[in-house]
This record gives sequence, structure tokens and C-alpha cells, in this order.
Amino acid sequence: MALNALVTRAKSKGELLAHLKKRGIEDDVAQATIYKLTESGLLNDQDFAQQWTDSRTRSKKLSKRTIAGELRQRGVDQESIDLALESITDESEYRMAFELGMRKLSTMSRQEPDVQIRRIESLLARKGFGYSTISRVMRELDLLN
Repeated sequence: MALNALVTRAKSKGELLAHLKKRGIEDDVAQATIYKLTESGLLNDQDFAQQWTDSRTRSKKLSKRTIAGELRQRGVDQESIDLALESITDESEYRMAFELGMRKLSTMSRQEPDVQIRRIESLLARKGFGYSTISRVMRELDLLN
């Protein structure tokens, strides 16, 4: 058996509850299990949200908005999401977007300027960055007036 088949990522309470229900575990048993895991400190949505946020900003360079959506999909409560996202400032989010834009621009030196603009804007939009951040990056890269 491969090692990565044995290693799984942490799960939120919502994900674990959904997994237990999918496996046919009765609702009251699943709720009791989650309660016991939470009380023992083995299941903590705040820690999960912080680790998820750190990982997604470091490896995927995703925006706060995208990360918040991913955490909501995983059943994390809004308070835990808000606390986890406090670590991402507007300036650090802009720096992530700028770094992505610079990296993308460096691979397109032979492309027409309109192609460069379209591709960089598309990349940043897919990562979840807002219009104001994207346009600021584009101005800093001297692609927009």
C-alpha cells in the first residue's frame, strides 16, 4: 500500500459528520463521536481553518474570498473562518496577486500586450482576487494606464 494512501489531511467537523453519515452511522452516534473528539482536542475547526488558510495561501496563492468559500463548503463556522482569515492582510493579498502576475508575465514575453493582459487578468480572477486588486496589479506591471 502506498504511503500517501495512509496519510490523510485533517477534517472539519462538517466533513467528518458527512463522512460518518455516508458510512451509514446513525446521526446520534455521529454527533456523539464528534462531541467526544472535540472535547478531547482531536477535532478543532479553528485549528483546521487556520491550517487550511496557511496552506492555500502558501501553495495555491488563493484570495481570502476563495479560501472562505472553501472553508464554508467544508462545514466550518463563520467565526472560525473570520479568525483564520485575519492573518491575511489586504497588502499581503495584493503581494500574492502581484507575485502571480509577475510570474505569469515572465512566461509570456513574446505574446501581444492584449494577450498578456487577458491571461494575467484571467489567472488572478480564477484565484479569486477582486477587480480592484487585479487592476492595481495590472497598473504595477505597466500593462494598464
